[in-house]
Amino acid sequence: MDTPTLLAHLENHDTALTLPRGSTLRWDDADLHRAAHTDDAEGYALLGLAPGVRPWQRARVLLQILAASQAGLDEPARDVQARVARVLTLGLPPAHVITVLLALRRLRANHKHTTRTALRFVLEHPAADALIAARRPALLDCFEHALGTATARGCARRIDGGDTGSDYLRRRLLRFLTDPAAAADRVQALYRTTDTAPDTARDTTAPEAGMPDDPVLPDDPVLPDDPVLPDDPVLPVDTVRERPATITATNRGDIAATLVHLYRGGPAEDLYAALGRYVGAAAGAFPRFAGTVALVLDASASMRGYGDREWAVLSQAAALRMVLSQVCDRLEVIEAGGDERAPRGATDLATGVLDALGTDPDLVAVVSDGYENVFPGDLARVVASLPRAGITTPVVFCHALFTGSDDLTLRRPAPSLPQRGFWHQDDFAELLPWMFGHCDAGAPWLRAALHARLDVLDRQADGLAARLAA
Repeated sequence: MDTPTLLAHLENHDTALTLPRGSTLRWDDADLHRAAHTDDAEGYALLGLAPGVRPWQRARVLLQILAASQAGLDEPARDVQARVARVLTLGLPPAHVITVLLALRRLRANHKHTTRTALRFVLEHPAADALIAARRPALLDCFEHALGTATARGCARRIDGGDTGSDYLRRRLLRFLTDPAAAADRVQALYRTTDTAPDTARDTTAPEAGMPDDPVLPDDPVLPDDPVLPDDPVLPVDTVRERPATITATNRGDIAATLVHLYRGGPAEDLYAALGRYVGAAAGAFPRFAGTVALVLDASASMRGYGDREWAVLSQAAALRMVLSQVCDRLEVIEAGGDERAPRGATDLATGVLDALGTDPDLVAVVSDGYENVFPGDLARVVASLPRAGITTPVVFCHALFTGSDDLTLRRPAPSLPQRGFWHQDDFAELLPWMFGHCDAGAPWLRAALHARLDVLDRQADGLAARLAA
C-alpha cells in the first residue's frame, strides 16, 4: 500500500458515491480502494480515521471493508475493521451511510460482518427513529438485504404478533444486535404503512395473519432532500477547529503565540515555563517516532516577516521543530540563513538538504516559506539529481504559511517534492502523519497513532451508547 499517495487521495478526492437507477454503482476510485484493502486490510481501515480524510472517502472505506470478505484475516484485523465500521456509521452523515448500505445491496455483498453493521445502523443508531421516519423505504431495503427478504419479513411478522425473544428471532435477528430490546418497535416502524409510503401489495403466501402489507419497493429508493433527516454525525471523527475571523501573529496556537511574545522581548521566565507546558501537551498527542528526521529549517530574513505579520511564520516553523524534538527519537536541525532568534540573509535550501542527507536520516523535511533566493531553482535541481546518485531518502516540503489561503504561485522551489502547508498548531495533527507516512520508519508510527485514535473514538461511541441506554 502506497501510504502517502493513498492518504493524499483520501484527503483531497471528494466525489460522491452515486447509485443511478438502473445502472451500476458509480465509484470512480474503486480500484485504488480495493487494491489498498487487499494489500493491508487493517492499515487501510485505520487510514479511514486519519485526520482530514474527506467524508465521502470515509464512506468508501466503510463500503470497502463491508463489501470485502474477511476470509484469511486474523482476529486483530477483523476486530479493527469491526470497530472502524462502528465508528464510521456513527461518524458519517447518516445519508452517506444509507448510500453505502444501498450500494452493498447493489453489489450483492452480504457477509456476517456486513449484516451486523447494517442492522445496528438501521435499528440502533442514536437517531434511528428519525431516520426511519425520513427514509423508511431505503432503510427497509437495507434491513431486508441484511437478513434476506424472507427472513426479514418472517422476523417482522413474529414481532408484530408479540414475539420478543423466540429462538427464531434470536438466531436470525437479535444475535446481531447490542440492544435487542429496542429492535421490536423499530422493525414495526420499518413495515408500518404511512400516507407517504410506496404502494403496497399483500403477501398472500404469508402464514401469519395481522401482518402489515409488505411494501413493493423500487430497486434502489431515491434519497430525496428531506429536512427531517438528521444531517450531522452523532460522533464527530475530526475535532471541530474554530478559526479566528482575523488572523494575527498571536492567534495561531499557543506555542507560536508564546514564541512571538518571546521574540518581541516579553518576560522570558514566565513565557519559557508556559512554552514548555504547551510543547509537552502538543507532543503528548502523538506516539514516539523511532527514527531520525533531518529538519532543514529556513531561518532567512523573509521568515521573520514585517508589520503585523512579524514573527508569525517563523514562530510556527519553530513550534513544529519543538514538537518534533519531543516526538522523534533523533531530530537533526539544519538552519538555512541565520537562526530562529536572529533570522537573516538569503535562502539556500539546496545546501541544507545536502547537509541533512549527511546525517543518515529516515526522512528529510524542509520547512520554509518557499522563497528561494540564493540560486533560484537550485533545490529542484538537487532533488532531481538524488535518485541518479542512488539516494532514496524521502524528502518532503512543509510550507510555513501565514494563512491557509496564501498564494504559493512563486513559492514552490521544488514542485516535484511532496508538499503540504501549515499555518496553525492544529495543522500538526494532519502534518505529522503526512510527513512520517513517506518513510519506512513511519509505518509503525502511523499505525500506532491511528490505533490510539480508534481507541479514543471507540470510547466516545461507548459513552454515547451508555447515555442513550440511561
